[in-house]
Amino acid sequence: MLWIYYALLKKDAIFLITINTFCVFIQTFYIVTYFYYGPKKEKIVTVKLMLLFNVFGFGVIFLATYFLKNPSLRLLVLGYICMAFALAVFVAPLAIVRKVIKTKSVEYMPFTLSVFLTLGAVMWFFYGLFLKDMNVAVPNILGFIFGVLQMILYAVYKNHPKKTVEESDPKLQLSDHQVVVVDLAKLGSDVNAVIPNSTNSNNGGNNGGRTEGNAFNKV
Repeated sequence: MLWIYYALLKKDAIFLITINTFCVFIQTFYIVTYFYYGPKKEKIVTVKLMLLFNVFGFGVIFLATYFLKNPSLRLLVLGYICMAFALAVFVAPLAIVRKVIKTKSVEYMPFTLSVFLTLGAVMWFFYGLFLKDMNVAVPNILGFIFGVLQMILYAVYKNHPKKTVEESDPKLQLSDHQVVVVDLAKLGSDVNAVIPNSTNSNNGGNNGGRTEGNAFNKV
C-alpha cells in the first residue's frame, strides 16, 4: 500500500504500481485464508494488527505527507518511510533463521522462498539503481544479504534430521523428567505399602511371592 502511494506521487513508476497491486491482492488472499483456518485468539490479534498498521498507521502516514506543500519534501519523507518498512520486511526472516540454527532443521524455511527472495532483491536493486531511486535500491541490498544467508543455512542443515523446538529445549526435557520422577516416587510408596502386607499373609511365602509379583506387574 505504501509503495503504491509512493509510486503514484513519484509518477513514471508503473512497475511499482502494478507489481505492488498484485502483492496487495496476494497478501489479502493470505489473510482471508488465515482468518478461515486460524484459531479465534489469533484472529483477534490479527484484526488488531491490521487496524493498527493498515488502517491507523497508513492513515497517519497518508495525512502527514499528502498535505505537505512541497512535493519534493513529500516524496522524500514518504520514500524514507517506505524504505524503513521494506527493511523491516527483510529483517523479519531473522526469526526463522534463529529457529533453524536452534533446531538444526530447515523444516521452517522453504528453499524456494529463500531463492525467490534473493532474486527479487537483486531485480529490485537494479530497478532502483537504474531509476536512481535509492529508496527502492538500498533496502534490497539487505534483502540480498539475508536471502544468501538463508540459502547457506539451508545447505548446512538440509541433511539434518527434523527436530522440533521442544526437542531441542533442555528446559522442557528437564521439566518432563521431573514429572516422571515424582510419579515414580508416588508409585514406589504405594508398592512399599502393598508388599509387606502380601509377604506377611497367612497363605505362606509362595502366596506372598505371587502377590508381590502381581503388585509389580500392576505398577
